[in-house]
Amino acid sequence: MSDKYDVIVIGAGPAGYVCAIKAAQLGLKTACIEKWKNAEGKGVNGGTCLNVGCIPSKALLDSSYKYHDIDHGLKKHGIAVKELGLDVPAMIQRKADIVKQLTNGISGLFKANGVTSLFGKGKLLAGKKVEYTDNDGNVKTLEAEHVVIATGSIPINIPVSPVDNETIIDSTGALELQAVPERLGVIGAGVIGLELGSVWNRLGSKVILLEALPDFLAMMDKGIAREAQKILTKQGLEIRLSCRVTGSKVMDNGGKKEVLVTYQDKEGKEQQVTFDKLIVCVGRRPYTEGLLAPDCGVNTDERGFIYVNDNCATNAPGVWAVGDVVRGPMLAHKGSEEGVMVAERIAGHKTQMNYDIIPNVIYTHPEVASVGKTEEQLKQAGEPYKAGSFPFVASGRALAADEGEGMVKMIAHAETDRILGCHIVGPSAADLVQQAAIAMEFGSSAEDIGMMVFGHPTLSEAVHEAALAVNNHAIHIPNKRKK
Repeated sequence: MSDKYDVIVIGAGPAGYVCAIKAAQLGLKTACIEKWKNAEGKGVNGGTCLNVGCIPSKALLDSSYKYHDIDHGLKKHGIAVKELGLDVPAMIQRKADIVKQLTNGISGLFKANGVTSLFGKGKLLAGKKVEYTDNDGNVKTLEAEHVVIATGSIPINIPVSPVDNETIIDSTGALELQAVPERLGVIGAGVIGLELGSVWNRLGSKVILLEALPDFLAMMDKGIAREAQKILTKQGLEIRLSCRVTGSKVMDNGGKKEVLVTYQDKEGKEQQVTFDKLIVCVGRRPYTEGLLAPDCGVNTDERGFIYVNDNCATNAPGVWAVGDVVRGPMLAHKGSEEGVMVAERIAGHKTQMNYDIIPNVIYTHPEVASVGKTEEQLKQAGEPYKAGSFPFVASGRALAADEGEGMVKMIAHAETDRILGCHIVGPSAADLVQQAAIAMEFGSSAEDIGMMVFGHPTLSEAVHEAALAVNNHAIHIPNKRKK
């Protein structure tokens, strides 16, 4: 094996493995280094997303929803089920099997595209050299024309609730629980907290989410956030806002461990609540520990993010960084597209990425999804806009599927009618919002969407009607009265 490459990628998560595959497809001799090990101690690709993030959490979300729907939703369909049972270990095993299938799939893609897969740790040295330590401890120095850093992120720990991987767990531990906790606490009501809280709420836990911020889903459109909070609360999630956790104490209660959480409520009063398990979901931070030699020439900020320009180039010539380790939202699809952009720029193309059109999704049920600007952002910027919305309760397809909660909200420029944003809470929101993203990429107007023919009956018709409503042309709901 030669130690010289055109491209070395450090990290084989969605940003890294996609970059490596694309670089190899473009004729560049490419190697990809990954430190992740599975439960058997074997090196595997896929990073956080495939191993303990996006994929396993969606597997559990899907399994838990099927269980909850059978238990609570089928009676109205005229379907009766006797002796419903729950096998949590089997559910966890199914999740593990899916992870194994997909991580093995990446190894197959590497072979098919000629990517050299290296398991171990990579450290960037000066002069585009990489110190590679394999999983047996052997060390060698690799050289490359270009190095791409894609080391991702890890959960943030907080001193007031130190993770012990038994009673106080992080998002990774929440994917491995072998039984349903009777009382489950979640610190943080963001994307990860809501998704994990939803899983165990559906399976029978009493779930309380403690969120320090005063606003629910502050990054989302406020109208959509309010609707989502109403729906999730009705499902049984107890969301306590403006609650700052000040301490956690693990105690033994007759041989059973539990955790006493102390927090300040929105009035500043001290409150306490006891849980069987506590999940800490207060965000993630870039993973750069031991990655950069002092003389490698790559700079980071005080939070550990690597400085890059609009095209993901660092200040060190020939060194790039993509994904969670750089600015912007920590989203797998954002990192993947950055990986493609960087590979193509290394190959000499002038590829650029449109950061204004990156969908964001929360995989609760119903899903919450958005792309583009919110009303609040446009108001703050002083940009003229108009908005239209359509409730799923007016969608024949949604009602037929017993999915009538939520709505689609479309926002367009008040003068040009160009679509500026789309925000959805409702069935298949993750897929529906992509229709708006495609339209936005091509500069479509709300009128353009309104003039298209949508299949009937489909959930997509809600996007069509929301676009019509922007200009007071909706058919299946009353339009706003003209002033």
